[in-house]
Amino acid sequence: MSNILTLNLPATGERLDKALTVAYPDFSRSQWQKLLAEGLVTTADGQPIKPKFKIDETLTVTVALPETADTTLEAENIPLDILYEDSDLLAINKPAGLVVHPALGNHTGTLVNALLFYCGDEFVVGNERRPGIIHRLDKDTSGIILVAKNDKTLDFLQKQFKRRTVKKEYLALVEGRIQPEAALIDAPIGRDVRQRKKMAVIRPGGSATARPAQTRYAIETQYEGYTLVRCFPLTGRTHQIRVHLAFVGYPIVGDTVYGRAKQTVRLKRHFLHAARITFIRPSDKTEVALEAPLPSDLTHLLRQLEEV
Repeated sequence: MSNILTLNLPATGERLDKALTVAYPDFSRSQWQKLLAEGLVTTADGQPIKPKFKIDETLTVTVALPETADTTLEAENIPLDILYEDSDLLAINKPAGLVVHPALGNHTGTLVNALLFYCGDEFVVGNERRPGIIHRLDKDTSGIILVAKNDKTLDFLQKQFKRRTVKKEYLALVEGRIQPEAALIDAPIGRDVRQRKKMAVIRPGGSATARPAQTRYAIETQYEGYTLVRCFPLTGRTHQIRVHLAFVGYPIVGDTVYGRAKQTVRLKRHFLHAARITFIRPSDKTEVALEAPLPSDLTHLLRQLEEV
């Protein structure tokens, strides 16, 4: 039996295998090429597509993930820090180091595995590889993530994200004393043309993968050589806050991908925390604001900086 995945690809002019890697980065480019070679990626009318096919107009593809890919997910008793729960949704305070959902070859130890255990067998919402997942946080980003308990809630909240009515706030510690004290970073983001696993700010005409991206920030606290900033992403691009802050010259502390390879402070992950989220609750259509306190590793670092 196969798992069926449907993807809508924009007209980027790129090869299909590259476009699929951008649209669904859970699979590497080589894994996509293998699926294409086996004829498992087809058009809406069932015709297999070659890897070199260029997407000159919007394309919908169907992917038949073979049983050998083993997409069966296991329930695991992984502790969850639940900030809010009702009959429709959960708000989880995700710790750093916890991957949100399984990827090919990595089916255990994720938030989804924990949710399957917590919610039980009836937890079948949306995409079975990402049940209930409305939005994502990077592995080493901590903080609030919303999870839908039913398809109606999933659709309701996804529409809010699409319309950009959900208000998200992150706390980030950056290197340097950031200037100006508050600003809007408006710079498109796309795949780095040299390192495809990374994202980057793309100059006009630099890449067909570039998409508009805006992040507001405001200073919370100044330290000697560092600044704690509150970030308000107005769009939801991959690694957006990390890329934008590095682009303006103030990379996030602990970010070895977009910042310094050798860090000047002891932190096992990047200092980025999803601190607050505001949205319309499905059950009564009222606005709800939830907050997640800074975890101990981040508060410990801030205390150290206060003593300098």
